[in-house]
Amino acid sequence: MVMRPDFAAIERALTQHDFDAFAALSGDDNPIHVDPEFSARTSFGRTVSHGMLLYTVLRGLTEKLVPGARQLTQELMFPAPAFADEPIRFEARVESEHDGVAEISVCATRVVDETCVCEGKCSLAIGERAS
Repeated sequence: MVMRPDFAAIERALTQHDFDAFAALSGDDNPIHVDPEFSARTSFGRTVSHGMLLYTVLRGLTEKLVPGARQLTQELMFPAPAFADEPIRFEARVESEHDGVAEISVCATRVVDETCVCEGKCSLAIGERAS
């Protein structure tokens, strides 16, 4: 059996440049993500991250836990906004491994107020199942 870490975390602040680059890559150029003037007039008061941009950071953490694994499923919720230039703590934890599948919980939390901005889980195929 291969011994791997079962937890990984990083703290990172996503910038407006990150939001803009993700919009260009994904095609999701909703003004709530990329237009500070528009966003200032919304209930959020400023631009908010794409949910899937948050998940890309979390998915990167899962790669540290289970290198080379292929994602089978994901379930995500985005209960609160993540704002540009605000530190976020990203965490991933292996909850179980069975039959070549790792079940991993993920969470992104605003550091300033400990508010969850993304939470969920994913299933990753490991070993021969990843092929």
